[in-house]
Amino acid sequence: MEQPVLVTQRGGVGHLLLNRPKAINALNDEMVAIMADALRAWRDDEAIKAVVLSGAGERGLCAGGDIVSIHRDATALLEAGAGDVEAAACPSAVFWREEYQLNSEIAKYSKPYVALMDGIVMGGGVGVSAHANTRIVTDRTRLAMPETGIGFVPDVGGTHLLAHIVDNFGIYLGLTSASINGADAIALGLADHYVLGADLEAFVAAIADTSLDEALATYAQTPPESELYAQRDWLREAFAADTVAEIIARCEAVGNEAATKAAAAMAGKSPTTLSVTLRALREPLDTLDETLHREYRVSLRCIRNHDMAEGIRAQVIDKDRNPTWEPATLDAVNTSDVDGFFAPLADGLELVITNP
Repeated sequence: MEQPVLVTQRGGVGHLLLNRPKAINALNDEMVAIMADALRAWRDDEAIKAVVLSGAGERGLCAGGDIVSIHRDATALLEAGAGDVEAAACPSAVFWREEYQLNSEIAKYSKPYVALMDGIVMGGGVGVSAHANTRIVTDRTRLAMPETGIGFVPDVGGTHLLAHIVDNFGIYLGLTSASINGADAIALGLADHYVLGADLEAFVAAIADTSLDEALATYAQTPPESELYAQRDWLREAFAADTVAEIIARCEAVGNEAATKAAAAMAGKSPTTLSVTLRALREPLDTLDETLHREYRVSLRCIRNHDMAEGIRAQVIDKDRNPTWEPATLDAVNTSDVDGFFAPLADGLELVITNP
């Protein structure tokens, strides 16, 4: 069986190729382990001057994590009435601990880490790319944090990234699950350079043959204007509201097509996880590691909550697109319920980020 991550070296450049194209390179525990081992080895290898991350196939870098296995764990935990201890022992939680550790190490990487954010880049794919020190988007990029659509909350440091985008764009992306293109990602500070998808192979070769700076000088282009950023006036105002219900009302009042679409998108998502997501984005923490620590708490509470099992069922398993949320309305979500997602875990259960 072919390796799910191909690890190669050429001209002083280490290359990580996510290699599950049929699954749009969705991450699993083996892939995270391979990436972590390679990055640690290359960090201390003087022959390696840069690392490049890319995805196999035509569809994208990475569509996220293994949603089917998460659904299996969520369903089992819900049926058992499980608590934090049981949730922390499930395979998905073990995966998250390793994945979040990798996200932290990528953000701190001491050498150029060049993430080719081409095609679909969602969820866990954002975690292995948007924390990089050199983020490349293309004319084919479709980036999103779509977690609220499955009764989950943005993780992999997503709430850290989103909370620090100006003009409430991060609130918009987190609550609506909207996808953005490469030009949008540059405008919002989620990427650094714009390279045409057709030029990526030559760009990577140029890094090895010359240097990263020279490759960027040759292939990076000025991105098109961001149509999303042009809507910042109404977005800034609508998504400044204190509650999700008020944000939806403000979007409906704006009256343009984009605002109406945003309101409809939020109205169909889990009231609980929308409320938790808004809290996380309104109360940002200072560092990525602190955010990952908090996100792990939230993830454990999500995976044993009704809405995550139900959301994945409706969107991925049965695909009826008709989830039954509990509670069903935003008005029925209690502040104490939201507080519970952020509450400290018992001794020995908290995420611990290490510096290997």
